[in-house]
Amino acid sequence: MKILIVFAHPEPRSLSASLRDVAIQDLEAQGHEVRVSDLYGMGWKSEIDRDDFPTLPSEDRLKVPGSSRGAFDAAALTADVRAEIDKLLWADTLILQFPLWWFSMPAILKGWVDRVYANGFAYGVGEHSDRRWGDRYGEGALAGKRAMLIVTAGGWEDHYSPRGINGPMDDLLFPINHGILHYPGYEVLPPFLVYRADRLDEAGFEAVAERLRGRMRTLATTPPLPFRRQNGGDYLIPAMQLRPGLEEPGAAGFALHLKHGVADKTE
Repeated sequence: MKILIVFAHPEPRSLSASLRDVAIQDLEAQGHEVRVSDLYGMGWKSEIDRDDFPTLPSEDRLKVPGSSRGAFDAAALTADVRAEIDKLLWADTLILQFPLWWFSMPAILKGWVDRVYANGFAYGVGEHSDRRWGDRYGEGALAGKRAMLIVTAGGWEDHYSPRGINGPMDDLLFPINHGILHYPGYEVLPPFLVYRADRLDEAGFEAVAERLRGRMRTLATTPPLPFRRQNGGDYLIPAMQLRPGLEEPGAAGFALHLKHGVADKTE
C-alpha cells in the first residue's frame, strides 16, 4: 500500500511527531511505502493569494474558484501545489495528522487544503444536472482511496463526549471527515484520537503507540464511516436535501448524513 501522511505540528520533539514516527516505522515494517509532507518542515505557504496563480493577468480580479480552475486546466499551478496533488494521486491512503487547536486543524493544514484542493481536481468536477450534482461526496478524483485522521487533543475525553462542554468530537471533526475527505471521494476511516495529550507519561505513551500500531495494521480492513453517497439516491437533486424517511428516529444535524444515524465509535 502507498500511504501519504500530511503532518502539521511545529515541534519536532512533540508527541505528534513521536506518534508520526511510530506510524511510519510500523507501516514500513509491514512493507508499505510511506511518504510524508511535513508542512512546517517544508515551510509550506498556508495562505492562498495571487501568487498561486502566476498566469492571472494583473488587471484581473482574483476570484479564487475561477482562477484555480484556470490554473488547473492550463497546468499552471505552482510547483509546490502540483507536487502535493501528485502525492495524493500516488497514495492509496491519506493520513492527516494534527493537534486539535481551537476546535479544528492548524492554519497551515487548512492552507494546504485551500491550495492543493484545486478547482477541477478536488471540486468542480462531474455533471451537474437534475440527475447528478457533480462528482463529490463519495465520488471524485480520489474515489477508491482511503483516508483517516490522527488527532491529539489536550482536553479530557469526557469533555468531547455527546454531553461534554466542548461538543462531541464526531461533530467537531465532521467538517474535516465529511467536507474535506469524503467530498473528493475518499472512504473515511474512524479517526485515531489521543486525549490529554500534554499529560502522557512514558507508560501512557507506550499504550497509545501500541494502539496506533494496531490501527496502522488494519488500514485496509477497518470499515469506513457510513457517510451517504450524494448521488446514491438518498438526496433530492438539485435541492441536495435528504429524502424524507431515511433518517434514524430522532436523528438530526450531522447524523442525518450517516446511513446508521450515528458515527462508528472513534478511537
